[in-house]
Amino acid sequence: MSAKVLTKAGAREAKIELIEDGRGTQAVHETVVAMRAARRSGSANTKTKAEVNLSGAKPWRQKGTGRARAGYKSSPIWRGGGVVFGPKPRDYSKKISKSVRRLAFQKALSERINAGDVLTIDKFVVPELKTKSFLALLKKQTEAAVINVSSIVAFAPGLTLPTYSASKAALHSYTQALRLSLAPDTNVKVFELMPPLVDTEFAKDIPSDKKISPREVAEDLVQSLETNNYEVRVASTEQLYTNFLAQADKAVLALNRLEQN
Repeated sequence: MSAKVLTKAGAREAKIELIEDGRGTQAVHETVVAMRAARRSGSANTKTKAEVNLSGAKPWRQKGTGRARAGYKSSPIWRGGGVVFGPKPRDYSKKISKSVRRLAFQKALSERINAGDVLTIDKFVVPELKTKSFLALLKKQTEAAVINVSSIVAFAPGLTLPTYSASKAALHSYTQALRLSLAPDTNVKVFELMPPLVDTEFAKDIPSDKKISPREVAEDLVQSLETNNYEVRVASTEQLYTNFLAQADKAVLALNRLEQN
């Protein structure tokens, strides 16, 4: 079972409607924003002065002590008191219409087809809708590879982006577990790509003088695919990974550009 690249002509034969102009860019943006917003737990919570578990008694009498007047210990201006306008649990999800979602999918698929990133096969049939049957079919593949793109924060977290770091660490663990589970009796290869900050549209607003080009990432990935190197640590990521194994605390400080006390 071999795969081939789906071209524009092949897409038209398959009656796939392609978008070849600028239409749909805003729909993709709105859909991605909605997807990311839906992932937020919205569980941040602070207590107001009415919710803090402190005494409601007046700390000292109103006059004669020489100190500023105070009515209760749960005042927001006191340490341990309530929080003014603090976060409360909320739902961050956004609603987008079906037409916008369909346009976004059509635009994203069109871009992937234009870039030659969509592969097709003649036939792929799962006898029954069960994971056991699917894995048995997957193990028979002779030309199959799974590539998960992690990042430098898969092992050394970025303190300014804790949720992003946690997601990348989870992907790193998942990739290793998937590789170990498929290795004994399957031809499926699982690779993990760990680049530092790449100079792309996504990272254009992130200030840094150490961004690398996408070509450098692609060259390292191709070389690793040819040599069966399953963990592709691009550029400075290799040195940070070595430092993390030796002294994790110093590696975290180095990644976040912090000084050790």
